[in-house]
Amino acid sequence: MEFTFLGTSSGVPTLQRNVAALAMHLQSQKGWYLVDCGEGTQHQVLRSPYSLMQLNGIFITHVHGDHCYGLPGLLASTSMAGRTDPLTIVAPKGVEEFVQTTIACTDMKINYDLIFVAVEPLQKNGEDLIFKNHFKVSAHALSHRVPSFAYRFEEIAKDNKLDVDKLRQAGISEGPMWGDIQRNREVQWQGKVINCQDYYLPARQARAIVVGGDNDSPELLADACVGADTLIHEATYTQEVSDKIGPGPQHSTAKGVAEFAQAQGLRNLVLTHFSARYHHPDYKQSISVWALEEEARQFYQGNIFLANDFDRYCLNRESHLSLYQG
Repeated sequence: MEFTFLGTSSGVPTLQRNVAALAMHLQSQKGWYLVDCGEGTQHQVLRSPYSLMQLNGIFITHVHGDHCYGLPGLLASTSMAGRTDPLTIVAPKGVEEFVQTTIACTDMKINYDLIFVAVEPLQKNGEDLIFKNHFKVSAHALSHRVPSFAYRFEEIAKDNKLDVDKLRQAGISEGPMWGDIQRNREVQWQGKVINCQDYYLPARQARAIVVGGDNDSPELLADACVGADTLIHEATYTQEVSDKIGPGPQHSTAKGVAEFAQAQGLRNLVLTHFSARYHHPDYKQSISVWALEEEARQFYQGNIFLANDFDRYCLNRESHLSLYQG
């Protein structure tokens, strides 16, 4: 599984960071998925390996502009690129109204079907969505000024790796029959139809990534993170800055997310959605963005990353997360 950050800023873009957007895909597949679409996301896509023609689905966490203002432009450009395949958008109900109103008011031409799926009933009913037989996706309610959600992406593993030793012990010689068994076709051996799955190695555990929207209570993701390999979550402030801002349904701190990830035993944690007050360490007159990582490392002992725009990560089959270099 791979994912690439197309925007890592909170609220407004900065010279180094665009607002929220994340691209995800399985390495074995061409199609990809977009989580959130802040203003300017289509420009970020142009600077990435992703193609709008291969976009399989869009997931919006909540209606705030830094998470959805980029949708109309991206959808229009996708149409102008010649797309005809339908596109599914999973989002809070208000996002559909926002998009449809923009289409009507600006004479936008969309030459493919938009399929809107409201996230509220999915979350309430505990339903999962299956996308292209790539991912099983579930939605989880968070705490913010408006309804906000997280999405859990669990791969649909289709390894069907053969138990070569067992096949040879049964006298089934290597050849076309092995391919039929791997594809779970009807195979006869010694006058009987065999159960192909009897000759598969034990399936590996499916990888799962949880991507949170804006949220001031990381503990709400306890159920979503059971069995997950990686949590991608906002860490808008350090605890010191958050205390100065005051109470109310707002955002998470690096400390709060780190404490939660440690308690859950999560192997990998990626922090994103940083307040514009945090800058690159070269900006001497501002707070360094590394203050967020330093705070998180005090409370979390796992594999931790501070996301930057265009950072590309790989979660391998052993559930180890790494950042591509170069």
